[in-house]
Amino acid sequence: MTSITTVPAIELTNVTREFQVGSQLVKALDGVSLTIQPGEMVAIIGPSGSGKSTLMNTLGCLDTPTSGSFYLNGHDVSGLSDNQLAETRSHQLGFVFQSYNLLPRETALSNVELPLKYSGGYSGKDRRSAARTALDRVGLSHRYDHKPVQMSGGEQQRVGIARALVKNPELILADEPTGNLDTKSSAEVIEMLRSLNEIDGKTVVVVTHDPEVAEATKRIIAFRDGQIVEDRAVVKPSAPKTEATVETQPDSESEISE
Repeated sequence: MTSITTVPAIELTNVTREFQVGSQLVKALDGVSLTIQPGEMVAIIGPSGSGKSTLMNTLGCLDTPTSGSFYLNGHDVSGLSDNQLAETRSHQLGFVFQSYNLLPRETALSNVELPLKYSGGYSGKDRRSAARTALDRVGLSHRYDHKPVQMSGGEQQRVGIARALVKNPELILADEPTGNLDTKSSAEVIEMLRSLNEIDGKTVVVVTHDPEVAEATKRIIAFRDGQIVEDRAVVKPSAPKTEATVETQPDSESEISE
């Protein structure tokens, strides 16, 4: 029988990232080894200065390790040039930002089209079709022609998610996606990311300082001083049994015999 081997979506081995700050050498990442499989939804948490943002920049091919290896979907990206990293970001990754990063004078449709414009090779018709499909997926078919100022924070973030989806990447990286949102909008955005993971099969990595957001994922990786200090699965509480689901047991031998 032939076994099927799944290539990790993300695989870091002994990764370090050092910065020179004056006369001091700072290790933002200190020997990090980490594997994330396709289809996982992972939260990365930690206090300010813990290394979680540096890790996100590394995973997003915005920064390169000082040492160690980083494989993205089975390909070593730790030694790629800036142009090669930009190409990788464009085709394999979708980004969701805390501040939405929408162009204020453009409509939702135009904002979602942007990644397709930058990469080239798409006709205007194809760009608009893909943008509509992405906005439909996040429940904003009624907002095609609205500008950011005409939308709530939660809707703006969903436009940001649609923009991340428009090129159909396998991996979504969300950096504090609920940081600027109220409780209700935060819950809607996290539920949308969960849906993309569970229904669409996207691998989702969320950097957050919010414990409730972290607990909504499937796995939590905690950082401190550039190292992983905890890596655990999120255990969801079991649904309470209702009267309809509780099996009644016979309370006497006579009932069994009957």
